[in-house]
Amino acid sequence: MTTSPSTLPSRWPVWLCWLAMVLDGFDLVVLGTVVPTLIKTGELGFDAVSATLVVTITIVGVGVGALFISPLSDRFGRRKLLVACVLWFSIFTLVVVWAPNVEVFGVLRFLGGIGLGACLPSALAYMNDYAPPGSAGKSTTRTMTGYHTGAVATAFLALMVVPDWRIMFVVGGISGLALVPFLWFKLPEMLPTVRTAGAKERTGFRDLAKKPYPRIAMAIAAASFMGLLLVFGLNTGLPLLMSSSGYPITTGITLLLVLNLGAVAGLMISGVLADRHGIRRIVLPCFGIAAVCLGVLSIKFENAVLLNGLVFVTGVFVFSSQVLIYAWVTQLFPVHLRATALGFAAGVGRIGAIVGPAVIGGLVVAGIAHPWAFYVFAAAGALAVIALLAIPRTDVSARTKVDAAP
Repeated sequence: MTTSPSTLPSRWPVWLCWLAMVLDGFDLVVLGTVVPTLIKTGELGFDAVSATLVVTITIVGVGVGALFISPLSDRFGRRKLLVACVLWFSIFTLVVVWAPNVEVFGVLRFLGGIGLGACLPSALAYMNDYAPPGSAGKSTTRTMTGYHTGAVATAFLALMVVPDWRIMFVVGGISGLALVPFLWFKLPEMLPTVRTAGAKERTGFRDLAKKPYPRIAMAIAAASFMGLLLVFGLNTGLPLLMSSSGYPITTGITLLLVLNLGAVAGLMISGVLADRHGIRRIVLPCFGIAAVCLGVLSIKFENAVLLNGLVFVTGVFVFSSQVLIYAWVTQLFPVHLRATALGFAAGVGRIGAIVGPAVIGGLVVAGIAHPWAFYVFAAAGALAVIALLAIPRTDVSARTKVDAAP
């Protein structure tokens, strides 16, 4: 029996959610590429302290969006919320160009962060609704390669246009606005089975307190805290960290590019391995190896090839670890709790995302960023392993079958 073209699954969700993640990655990493220049020139009143505050308030906005906005997709639908999020953060990315001072700049980044924070959980929940059973790892990691592709694109663009930092925000904002009509007209509505499951139960964070979820939710949240401390600490602070260590600004931006190239490579492999061998068996070693790599980066390398190679490998394991946490969430929680659980993990994780850049900023001000920032990062990776070990060895196959049933 052949399948008619009308019954084949649409490829639009795959590409549109991936492009949404490209923009998400671009928009979150862009600050890290322009901050060293803004501090060096003092434009808009930037210095090391105000730059740390702007990075922090941006991530606070991301946390607010993840915690309080993304769960709405479980109630009102993934598509509408995803479109609204991309439109929201694209507008506030663009208007940053006209910020008259560092204070307004920070407020606009906070508002844009709200949309960014809700975008990621909504897109991942949407993609996992469409993913075949047993493919959570590949579906999640494939979608999240978009985030790191966006980060790579940001670093490439920064190398070409910085110190003209405004072009960075113009490109990001206009690209997002261009994507919105495609999301609106081409992104299918939720699958009927998912819509039915969501309609049966109205959910909220209180549902995560019901057995058997509290222990799982807290362990995932703790690991996500550590994982996003690493992700945001490195993605927003690596150029500043390297600049403060005596490297040229272009070296820091190049290392940011290499870091995210490693992330893309790692995600392409880790998702397949996770689906084949189980997410638990892959994510724990990933965090452990990431911790070791970050500890080794505390050594100041004179050889550029060795430094770039180590940063690439670090990107492979750091970012695979965090994304596999999201993939695991989609297996550990039923479909009607999927976006809520993802939002909780991402929202609590954003506290770690605040801590990471704040730690780098504080250490830079104190003049001890290298090597102490890498010691902190290595400890975070080790603590994530401990947190994930608290998750019971749950057989999720039964839950997956229930969710997939009409």
